[in-house]
Amino acid sequence: MKARGYQMTARAASTARTAEAILAATIELFEDKPVADITLADIAARAGVTVQTVLRRFGDKDGVFDAAIEQFASEVFGQRGAAVGLGAREAITNLADHYEQWGALMLKMLAEEPHAPGLRSTLDAGRTYHRNWCRDVFADALAGLPAVRRSRRLAQICCICDLRTWENLRLTAGLSRAQTELAVYEMLRPLITKEP
Repeated sequence: MKARGYQMTARAASTARTAEAILAATIELFEDKPVADITLADIAARAGVTVQTVLRRFGDKDGVFDAAIEQFASEVFGQRGAAVGLGAREAITNLADHYEQWGALMLKMLAEEPHAPGLRSTLDAGRTYHRNWCRDVFADALAGLPAVRRSRRLAQICCICDLRTWENLRLTAGLSRAQTELAVYEMLRPLITKEP
């Protein structure tokens, strides 16, 4: 009985490792190629499995991409969520960590959105998450403001903390990571400092 239980546990662990390899391969390929140009054969070859294994586990190409993007979003939300309760500088460092690791892939997802409708729900969830993150991380700066002013202030904070702001500072202007973090903080400071 013990041997059979061990075999089932080992098989489950092997299945999980295979699924992880397929999802990682999918994200790696997506970093380099448009969704339309990625085939199941590409994914299988990158993961070191057969196409049949990919199909058996995820059903079809859409299923693989849905699972890979869902896993990616879960990792992103977990990493970003660690900033809630931190001070402004620490929260901006968390945000910079996030954009340094995932920014290029997220920009690619935005560029592909019109051509890959499956990405839309993930990107919409990301937009909602970003707004809620800004609201939660900078809650003290929003507390006590009249509704119209609070709504405007939150929109301003969301813009300053947005991926496109990081893109403009870090990639377009060529600022170092440290200078990018400082620039974001300098833009945020008037909005998050309580007025006397």
